[in-house]
Amino acid sequence: MKISEPLIIPRAQHRLSRALISDNALKVLNRLQDAGYASLLVGGCVRDLLLGREPKDFDVVTDARPEDIKKIFHSARLIGRRFRLAHVRFGRDIIEVATFRAAPAMDDTDPESHDNNIFGTREEDARRRDFSVNALYYDIGDRSVIDYGGGVADLERGVLRMIGDPARRYREDPVRMLRAIRFAAKLGFRIDPDTAAPIRELGAQLLQVAPARMFEEVLKLFQGGYAVETYELLRSFGLFRYLFPLTDESLATEEQNFPRTLVPLALTNTDARVSADKPVTPAFLFAALLWEPVQLKSTARQTHGMRAQEALERAAEEVLRDQLKHVMIPKRFSVPMREIWSMQARFERRVGQQPFRLLEHKRFRAAYDFLILRIECGEADRELGEWWTRIQEVDDGERRAMVAAASPSSAPRPKARRRRRRRKSPPASPT
Repeated sequence: MKISEPLIIPRAQHRLSRALISDNALKVLNRLQDAGYASLLVGGCVRDLLLGREPKDFDVVTDARPEDIKKIFHSARLIGRRFRLAHVRFGRDIIEVATFRAAPAMDDTDPESHDNNIFGTREEDARRRDFSVNALYYDIGDRSVIDYGGGVADLERGVLRMIGDPARRYREDPVRMLRAIRFAAKLGFRIDPDTAAPIRELGAQLLQVAPARMFEEVLKLFQGGYAVETYELLRSFGLFRYLFPLTDESLATEEQNFPRTLVPLALTNTDARVSADKPVTPAFLFAALLWEPVQLKSTARQTHGMRAQEALERAAEEVLRDQLKHVMIPKRFSVPMREIWSMQARFERRVGQQPFRLLEHKRFRAAYDFLILRIECGEADRELGEWWTRIQEVDDGERRAMVAAASPSSAPRPKARRRRRRRKSPPASPT
């Protein structure tokens, strides 16, 4: 798709109203306009408002340079290296303000080295955007919607279409393939055939992306409330294996024998929590996404005689070491992940003081929820889950009775016979 002369849609012919825009975004738009600069909403917020959805964020674009934006808004903070822009703060609310940019000089051999801070015109800014539905602008001045590349028509048809040559755009930045999957899942759109065609061929380009950046992209993929659809599309287009290669390999083996694996169940649970406005910790998400290879490697070690706990910990270390080559997982998440995994083996040992120590563990609830997922996919014994559910509900006396009943050594042991100490004969009296 090429960028042509924009279609200007006057206020009377579109559904986007100022009443739907956040007060803080309006403040930014109006102050930029009052200062004599172009002032427009852009991208996802315009797209979502035209679809009748509530935007998550409001992004503003202008011809003011970052330093000028800083002068207008004293609460603004300039951020970014690849993309220099301003965050204007209103308490906890942040409005992102970017300057129009032109497409960078292309160097397909090193997409991470592109200079993305080449300022340009509105038309050049639209040309460098990825999909037509994201190249839509709302002008606060005349309240019109400005459409570059047929984005409004694509919204009406439910089509995700790349601006420019898709293969070239993917080589410029391979993450665009993940964005195509994410938007298709989020919007329920079909990917235009020309946009979809190069993805399977160019998927390996994702291996060039820095693992730290991939971590942020994975969170966007799976924490937006549409993780199941995203997962299915990633596997359909052959991209999942570049994010989680060991998991993809394990799933191929597992699905041949037992198709109800933990990953889709965990992602369904994640979507339900997002829908209910409950927090989703990355530690639990990554623990679920990597559990399949951890379990397989742990089982293999146990067949060679290694104890279950040690086998699990060794497997976790190996899987994480390999995974960090593809998607970086900060220690603040990888440490809880390993604790969640480690506690799965400890749930089996319901003797002595171990259950009480486990109940007091700071990761108990996350590990327990993980156990329930394992039970739902047929991987763990349902009686085990019922036991750990009940022990959380009863008082201390009944807890001790449950532990005693579960212990294989709960029957009273015969007392050991005490050896009678022989008395020493008193020393003989001198005669």
